[in-house]
Amino acid sequence: MRFFSSLLALGLAACAWAADEDDFKSINPYLDSDMQSRWYDFGGDAIIRTDSYIRLTADRPSQMGWIWSRVPLTATNWQIESEFKVHGKNNLFGDGFAMWLTKERAQPGPVFGSVDKFEGLGIFFDTYKNNRPGVVFPYVMAMVGDGKTYYDKDTDGKTNELAGCSARGLRGASIPSMFRITYFQDKSLKLELQYKNEGEWVLCFEVSDPPTLPQAAYLGFSAETGELSDNHDIISISVSSLYGPPAGSTNNAGNNAGSRNHKMSSSRSKKSGTWTWFFMKIILLGLVAGGGYIGYTAWRANKRSHRF
Repeated sequence: MRFFSSLLALGLAACAWAADEDDFKSINPYLDSDMQSRWYDFGGDAIIRTDSYIRLTADRPSQMGWIWSRVPLTATNWQIESEFKVHGKNNLFGDGFAMWLTKERAQPGPVFGSVDKFEGLGIFFDTYKNNRPGVVFPYVMAMVGDGKTYYDKDTDGKTNELAGCSARGLRGASIPSMFRITYFQDKSLKLELQYKNEGEWVLCFEVSDPPTLPQAAYLGFSAETGELSDNHDIISISVSSLYGPPAGSTNNAGNNAGSRNHKMSSSRSKKSGTWTWFFMKIILLGLVAGGGYIGYTAWRANKRSHRF
């Protein structure tokens, strides 16, 4: 019985560890009860408003703020989903914010508040047009940096753009603004946006042969303002490891992944589910073994009583 109890405790502890690992997948960026963040560092002008949002910059000139994960993402295939809000009181506004998945982390700089010549992936939500004739802003684009190439700020990144799309109405949207980026190594990189109607995902771009990204990269968000300004808020972040095409990952409207999440909703990955099922089997085997041991002990005791 002591063996059975120990086995059950081990299985429950392992399941708790798997659940905790899955909690990391949701990467909660808010503060805990000790006024600390388990998974994130903050810097610059970023502020946290209880459990409502992280404001990378306020609607004031010359601000810069960032948030970076402390632990790198090492999954080969993954999906990142985030709710955000870009808004302000002025008719003229800027400059925008970026999502990063790079080798370096927490280094302020001139590219939407983060360092230039980065190595990894940058997704730029650019709200201020410098010099891109014929392009409607806000403009969302991807760039894969090699650690040596500068972001071409004068042309809003056109020189080194991997893919992008115009997103008129993204700033100040009346519904929850969200993006979902899905990556399968050497197969596809896809970005979808929600800003027109709730539950309707618009395909921004899909690259069928994307460049290789770093095997271990830190997830970050940063924003900056110049003479013009805006509020750049990150409301929720969800990260999942993928083992096959995710359900509802196409660009049609009204799938369950597109419905609005609760603030900091948990994103259950197949990996953690596999681990949980593995340890549940250990528990079941322990139950069978324990039951067999108890039955055998009872049979031996009964046999002795008949002999005497």
